[in-house]
Amino acid sequence: MTDWTRPPRPYAIAHRGASAYATDCSLEAYRAAVDLGADMWEVDIRLSADDTLFAFHDAAFPDGQALRDLSAEAAQAEAARQGVSAVPLDAVLALATQTGSGIYADIKDRDATLPTLAALKTHGIERAILGAFDPRSAQILAEAECPYPRSALVPLGADPFAHAAGADVIHLCWERMDRPQDLLTEGFFAEAARRGQLVVLWHEEDPHRMADLRHLPVLGICSDRPELVHPWQPLADWPVAVVCHRGACEFAPENTLEAAHCAFAAGFPVVELDVHSTVDGQLAVIHDATLDRTTDATGAVSWRSGAQLAGVDAGGWHSAHFRGQPIPMLGDILDLAALYDGRLYVELKAADPAAVLDCVTRHEAMARCFFWSHDFGQIRRLRALAPDAALMVRRQDLSSLDAVLALRPAVVEFRPDDDPAEFTACRAGGARAMVAYMGRDTALFARLREMAPDMVNLHHPFAFRRWLDAQTPKTQGPPQ
Repeated sequence: MTDWTRPPRPYAIAHRGASAYATDCSLEAYRAAVDLGADMWEVDIRLSADDTLFAFHDAAFPDGQALRDLSAEAAQAEAARQGVSAVPLDAVLALATQTGSGIYADIKDRDATLPTLAALKTHGIERAILGAFDPRSAQILAEAECPYPRSALVPLGADPFAHAAGADVIHLCWERMDRPQDLLTEGFFAEAARRGQLVVLWHEEDPHRMADLRHLPVLGICSDRPELVHPWQPLADWPVAVVCHRGACEFAPENTLEAAHCAFAAGFPVVELDVHSTVDGQLAVIHDATLDRTTDATGAVSWRSGAQLAGVDAGGWHSAHFRGQPIPMLGDILDLAALYDGRLYVELKAADPAAVLDCVTRHEAMARCFFWSHDFGQIRRLRALAPDAALMVRRQDLSSLDAVLALRPAVVEFRPDDDPAEFTACRAGGARAMVAYMGRDTALFARLREMAPDMVNLHHPFAFRRWLDAQTPKTQGPPQ
């Protein structure tokens, strides 16, 4: 086989692409996986009636029609009609070649085994693993002198070494266990090493379980959220905290739980969100005063009750994948931040400061939040109600830095064209300097790097991360 060794850190393998953010096995999911830092894509492979290879997970479409009974043309038509993805494998491999992504082929139909091998060779894919649950597929590949590592997918309850006998890679499909990481003992890895086998782990989306996995001696970890495998770490010489404006808007609808999930999973420590009060005093996380732009409803947020907002779709405007995504309440986001031990920048739009503070206090989250509002009356009310609350003040709103610091802010927000010489006085006054930039111009990213604030508030944090990573010599990571 290709001479593979275990990389310095596990490969991030995007499970059916970045399937948390786009339809699984779709080109959109694989493109998102690239931008989220995936090293490889897990691709489920099946054959159509005319022997065309497809990236398609289930044996049948939602209406029960089997892919194997349809021509390639009919399969694509049915996929479009039924709102699922069925992409010819050639298109997936062409994108992988273009983006330099590796392929983890999960062969679902035994008859697809040799055609998959031929397709990988035709497209010149160098970094690939071929796997299947069916042991016969592994035998077929061995007999064909497959140059790629062969993987045996091990179902729950099967003995890994017996099921994967003769395979190069043991792929443990243990995601439905409560604590599968407890079975990954030193003895397990010693036995795998003795047999000359590498290990790939199930698709994992729980941040606590992933924290137990990412440091293990494995070849790769699958995830619907590939950004979770290796969260971003700030540079040693610039330990900047990245604030994700309205969450990870590059991949999920703004101000939703999914946008916050993506931001925290990627290692960004702070999510910015906007809060409005509903007619019955609940706290809805949404930017605009009206529902028109980011939901399927119309009218003012303040006209609706929390129960009425529960039926509003806040994701369909972004993509079909997120259709039905609800407007979260502030408590929902606070719970998610606690899951990741993340922080929140809470902007009060038309929200009652007392209600906001009460909600944050009930969730024991004051230490993980800082607050701001365009309305200085709101800021003064916050300060009066909670003298120790962490407030943000914009430098541009007052005539001098002394006037800003007189408000005792925890964070002072600057613009890219402000004078970074004020950062020193800001820090001396007990506040962190944050620069806000909502664009993706790399010249402005370079300006942020030069200014070196304590925090950056960005609408395109992943674009900034990719740019910053490109400027930084890599000291570790999987071989390319």
